[in-house]
Amino acid sequence: MESTFRIILFLMVMAASAAQEYCICPTNRRTHCVVEHGSCVCKALGSNQKVDCSTLTSKCLLMKAEVGAPKGRRFSKPETGFLDNDGLYDPDCDNSGIFKARQCNHTDTCWCVNSAGVRRTDKSDKNIRCNELVRTNRIFIDLKHKKRESAFSESEVASSLLQLIQSRYMLQPSFIPSIKYDYPFIRIDLKQNISQKSYRDVDIADVAYYFEKDIKRDSHFTSDNIFKITVNGEPLDIEGILIYYVDEIPPEFSMQHLTAGVIAVVVVVLLAIIIGITVLVIIRRWRTGKYQKVEIKEMGEMKINQIS
Repeated sequence: MESTFRIILFLMVMAASAAQEYCICPTNRRTHCVVEHGSCVCKALGSNQKVDCSTLTSKCLLMKAEVGAPKGRRFSKPETGFLDNDGLYDPDCDNSGIFKARQCNHTDTCWCVNSAGVRRTDKSDKNIRCNELVRTNRIFIDLKHKKRESAFSESEVASSLLQLIQSRYMLQPSFIPSIKYDYPFIRIDLKQNISQKSYRDVDIADVAYYFEKDIKRDSHFTSDNIFKITVNGEPLDIEGILIYYVDEIPPEFSMQHLTAGVIAVVVVVLLAIIIGITVLVIIRRWRTGKYQKVEIKEMGEMKINQIS
């Protein structure tokens, strides 16, 4: 009897372990999942907020989990090296997992973001006012695939990407106005006004973030959900991605925060204008002086002729 009870207990433990092992969030690998009352409950790492694994997790919670994820051993900072820290930061999310309009870092530097969590103002101190969370209602995803002997068919590229975005990221086709292909470049247009979006619809900002991470081989999906793009059975090897965000209200950047490249171009143009004006002035003065000398010489010769 006792041996039978032990066998039953062992089988119960094994069954519980198996249930625990398969309690995962298929749409977010950066979660901690446990079985509670027979159901799998998953919470996002970094925020400990409960997530719905039947749909995409909000970008804000994903970024928060990424920041808190363990990193490999870092090398020392190279001399004069710097990082673009606007891409990934530890965001402040509300109870729904949405970005708060104002974001700050540990140095009390703050800025305003849009609904995609992208900075849309200059950085300032804690006194900066972000009255509302401006919605990103349009996103352009620009892709570039590797060189090949011949271009794909534009219709086949559009069809493959449309199917991928629908099935993998659960975005309705009505939010994908167009997919354009001009070898080797692809542009995916996502458009979603707040009046069009229902409660169950995924947000285009979350779709773009999941897609970007898939392209960069840092997928938010679990390992069994392998990312792969094919066009008519052939792999579409993406080697570059750019994402442009368009807000309902234009961003508020000042000229003093121009990028180094833009500043360099402006300086070169100004120098070219100054040099051009200087050269024109010198040439004009030189010609004027030459004409004056010729005129004086001619007048002298005329006087000599009159005397003689």
